[in-house]
Amino acid sequence: MEYNLADLFESIVDVVPDREALVYVDRPGSGAERRLTYAELDVAANRIGHHLLDRGIRPGEHLGLHLYNGVEYLQTVLGCLKARIVPVNVNYRYVEEELVYLYRDADLVALVFDAEFSDRVSAAARRAEKLRHLLRVGAPGDPGTPYADAEAAGSPERGFAARSGDDQLIIYTGGTTGMPKGVMWRQEDLFFAGLGGGAPTGEPVKRPEELAERVAAGGSEITFFPTAPLMHGTSTLTAFIAFHFGQRVVIHRRFAAEDVLRTVEKEKVSSVSLVGDAMLRPLVDALDGPLKGTDCSSLFSVSSSGAVLSQTVRRRFQELVPHALLLNNFGSSESGFNGTATEDAGAGSGFRIRVNSRTRVVDPVTREPVAAGEAGRVAQCGHVPLGYYNDPVKTAETFFEKDGERWVLLGDMATVDEDGVVTVLGRGSQCINTGGEKVYPEEVEQALKSHPDVYDALVTGVPDARWGHRVAAVVQLREGAARPSLEEIRAHCRDRLAGYKLPRRLVITEQIRRSPSGKADYRWARQVAAAGG
Repeated sequence: MEYNLADLFESIVDVVPDREALVYVDRPGSGAERRLTYAELDVAANRIGHHLLDRGIRPGEHLGLHLYNGVEYLQTVLGCLKARIVPVNVNYRYVEEELVYLYRDADLVALVFDAEFSDRVSAAARRAEKLRHLLRVGAPGDPGTPYADAEAAGSPERGFAARSGDDQLIIYTGGTTGMPKGVMWRQEDLFFAGLGGGAPTGEPVKRPEELAERVAAGGSEITFFPTAPLMHGTSTLTAFIAFHFGQRVVIHRRFAAEDVLRTVEKEKVSSVSLVGDAMLRPLVDALDGPLKGTDCSSLFSVSSSGAVLSQTVRRRFQELVPHALLLNNFGSSESGFNGTATEDAGAGSGFRIRVNSRTRVVDPVTREPVAAGEAGRVAQCGHVPLGYYNDPVKTAETFFEKDGERWVLLGDMATVDEDGVVTVLGRGSQCINTGGEKVYPEEVEQALKSHPDVYDALVTGVPDARWGHRVAAVVQLREGAARPSLEEIRAHCRDRLAGYKLPRRLVITEQIRRSPSGKADYRWARQVAAAGG
């Protein structure tokens, strides 16, 4: 047995076949609910895997998942892994041109999609020459074979060819500042870097068989609730962490704060994963308002990755749910998990993280570790991806070998102190150069979000004849809040930021635009900031 995700899942199925594995709720109270045991989910994945092979999809070929959250998403990922077909996530917000790019760039030969995306899929699929098999989830119609028919036709038995830790899974990332890139992971590397080696908070397993042995030995039952879209890599990886523990996964079709809290109470959820303030703040508002008194006593932890949680929102959540552990994690599609923020991370102190032993801050040119206090790029060694699919140029820029180890050079600028604590300054691609001084948007956003009337904020640079660029803040206010002036905003931030970092333009917008997973859309922010005054 190797560190192959399908092998590992099947080993868990064999020791707890009758344990509940997956609970899907469209919306609490809607009646649209499905519950599958480990054995039932295993059979469902077998059926889809065999259907794909029967339709001529070969091991190593790529299948896209253009879906909202649902049983079919995880069922298809597992079916692909069983059949050694490579699953590829597709952002369901993409429009036709973006879909055509991704379908072609990823060399998709098959696609599973939600029926409500039919028009976009039809238009894009006609222009993707290699795409030859479509599976449609939901209402019948064109294009595509009904998913239910495919599932019914596939064999329920395993009976797949031998698998390997070298089998791949591709995570497409980006798209807010350019076209997306497909990160190619060997499953063994992803198991250790993105899934914690079977023990995210402890020592990684030494043998693949240890996972099933641990589950068979018993232990407390835990319910994991990834609330972000499964097409966001973190949520799918959270589900697999739960499966490796032989535990239960709960998913909703879409994120809605009040629905999440109702499910936490009803299903006795233990662990919630989400993405930044865009998801935690609505939960805080609901707990502080219409759902005050919701029973969250089962909740042990809430973890965020993909976007930084602000001090203000973290503090209020801890007041409302004081017994829950709040984890402000740092990682990426290219590195998996890097570390967790310190308790004092935030405006004034920066995003400080305690990193794992594989993470360094290095000079981006020499790729040597920087001295304490010097700025460099975050890098990780060991279990890292193979590179970007179909993009040798970006692969050469980002991935390298040094001293016999594979490394990935992330886009985040950072410093490291004498104790090894890393302070992440921000994405180098978003850095604002104003009069020769460098300003990282994330730091200014933290200060803005500490203002009592600011609900959300993005910071970007706009052209300036004298300084090259000036700092511009795009702000969404709390409902009913009075409109602040630029000087009021600057005065609030002045104790938290150096003068050159203070916003010199303020644009009030009805709603900050973010991806479905809560990530910032800086391309949109630049357009709004440039147009506003």
